[in-house]
Amino acid sequence: MPKNSKVTQREHSNEHVTESVADLLALEEPVDYKQSVLNVAGETGGKQKVAEEELDAEDRPAWNSKLQYILAQIGFSVGLGNIWRFPYLCQKNGGGAYLVPYLVLLIIIGIPLFFLELAVGQRIRRGSIGVWHYVCPRLGGIGFSSCIVCLFVGLYYNVIIGWSVFYFFKSFQYPLPWSECPVIRNGTVAGKLVEPECEKSSATTYFWYREALDISNSISESGGLNWKMTVCLLVAWSIVGMAVVKGIQSSGKVMYFSSLFPYVVLACFLVRGLLLRGAVDGILHMFTPKLDKMLDPQVWREAATQVFFALGLGFGGVIAFSSYNKQDNNCHFDAALVSFINFFTSVLATLVVFAVLGFKANIMNEKCVVENAEKILGYLNSNVLSRDLIPPHVNFSHLTTKDYSEMYNVIMTVKEKQFSALGLDPCLLEDELDKKWECTVTSHPPYTFAPTPASRLSVVGCCVFAFFVGLLFVQRSGNYFVTMFDDYSATLPLTVIVILENIAVAWIYGTKKFMQELTEMLGFRPYRFYFYMWKFVSPLCMAVLTTASIIQLGVSPPGYSAWIKEEAAERYLYFPNWAMALLITLIAVATLPIPVVFILRHFHLLSDGSNTLSVSYKKGRMMKDISNLEENDETRFILSKVPSGGTLPHAHPPLLSGAWQHITLGEQQSPQWTIRERLPLGQHP
Repeated sequence: MPKNSKVTQREHSNEHVTESVADLLALEEPVDYKQSVLNVAGETGGKQKVAEEELDAEDRPAWNSKLQYILAQIGFSVGLGNIWRFPYLCQKNGGGAYLVPYLVLLIIIGIPLFFLELAVGQRIRRGSIGVWHYVCPRLGGIGFSSCIVCLFVGLYYNVIIGWSVFYFFKSFQYPLPWSECPVIRNGTVAGKLVEPECEKSSATTYFWYREALDISNSISESGGLNWKMTVCLLVAWSIVGMAVVKGIQSSGKVMYFSSLFPYVVLACFLVRGLLLRGAVDGILHMFTPKLDKMLDPQVWREAATQVFFALGLGFGGVIAFSSYNKQDNNCHFDAALVSFINFFTSVLATLVVFAVLGFKANIMNEKCVVENAEKILGYLNSNVLSRDLIPPHVNFSHLTTKDYSEMYNVIMTVKEKQFSALGLDPCLLEDELDKKWECTVTSHPPYTFAPTPASRLSVVGCCVFAFFVGLLFVQRSGNYFVTMFDDYSATLPLTVIVILENIAVAWIYGTKKFMQELTEMLGFRPYRFYFYMWKFVSPLCMAVLTTASIIQLGVSPPGYSAWIKEEAAERYLYFPNWAMALLITLIAVATLPIPVVFILRHFHLLSDGSNTLSVSYKKGRMMKDISNLEENDETRFILSKVPSGGTLPHAHPPLLSGAWQHITLGEQQSPQWTIRERLPLGQHP
């Protein structure tokens, strides 16, 4: 045994435990060898990890109940991505035409990969970094990339939480500050004047861009810090800091409220929304499919991206939560249940949003009718238009949208050549419902680890650090940086991460091997459907998604919607060169750990644990581990059984390859053991 060998032991009985492998094997009392298991390891895997996992399970925190775990997964997977981004994408991409691709991709990509992450976390019982070191050491960078993406998302996500805090406190005012436009007093003119920027847009839009964000005209105009949002950001990070310091034991209890209360709020909003005038118009628009949109590749790409965000794939949180489960937990049922609740929540939130959008569209359409009716009256008074063009039943004092539409069509037909000069709008309800509304949120908080007491100080330090970095997003141009991080820092890197997760399990670790381990863990064999999804369909679909994203990034110059104060309207602007450099850096930094770890481990510049020998002998609750042997890969020590009268029949090169060997002693055999030095591959002892 080398001098620098390290023997660690865990004792779970009052019996004396020897301090060396030789003593352990020489002094061991007679036992039922059918039940004795000796594990010799260079790399871990298979049934041989059972004893070690049992000890790890005792040291690892666990959920107090299955309900608490399910609520935690729902709380992580269901977030603003469901109640904000999903309705936005649904409205943007044609309502029902978006729901069909989303449901298809949820079945062939979302649920299988969600089940995969749950199963990997529960089987290996490690966090999002340790899991991929176990599955494939050369792809260990997957976990680090997930952490970086979580950092990027967390930075701007808490800004959105800060916005919520701001609106929460403002909602206690009466009347609500976004219910009507503010007025300005003019000292030289009697009366009150409405704020021009608000008058040109709307009260809600003005409050958002001017009162809340105080936004600048472009990303290049910093404008200094918005002190109101800075305070709200500090409050948001303080809440996060208190949550993660308490760890999983306390955060699980919070889930009972935080996971269930939003559904109560959504139900109240839905009832109130359905009572609004025009709500039915919005809901019909939601479920009316547009086949031309359904054939658009962009719709499918955005639907697939939303599946990742909605279920939290690639962030590491799903794996982390699942790793605190018992080995026999039915994670297959969990995957189906959480996925269904996730989709149900998205549809429920979309119903609420479209009911309100229907009401808003009717209000804006009526406003359009009034403004254009005044134009027509002006043209009639100035004899630009003849009164004969106005149908006799039309009453300008009580003009309906139907009357205006009829009048508009008559004028357009008679004044065909001069019609464009009149500047009249059709004021169609469908056009108002089709107008895109801004959305800058994509996901959910990635704070899913359970810090130990020793790490809590560092957790507090990280919240403090993230707050100061987050000041980038609370300057007057901060919303444009939120848009940049939202669109580019997570979307493409997450897709790459999930593809590599799928490949690591299905093609490197082995789908058949993984399915067999799931069968042993769950007590039943998962559907064959998952085998084909993991092996073929999901990787192919995600490869197409990644290719489409890269092509779009190269063909369409990235940009953002800027609010122009003077025009009181949005204008699409392209990112300047320095912003493009930042954008590319975000993508590169998020994916950089994957090739770096691969190269370092391929050329043996970073240990992958293959030169570590772990010997475990299980009798009752006792285990011994030997690790940190010689660092030279050419000299390893293996433990082999030497029966009386000969050598072990299967002591051939595969035994010397460093893979786990599982040796079960026969009932009549007497155990004799020797330590042999490992020979180079291909040479027999």
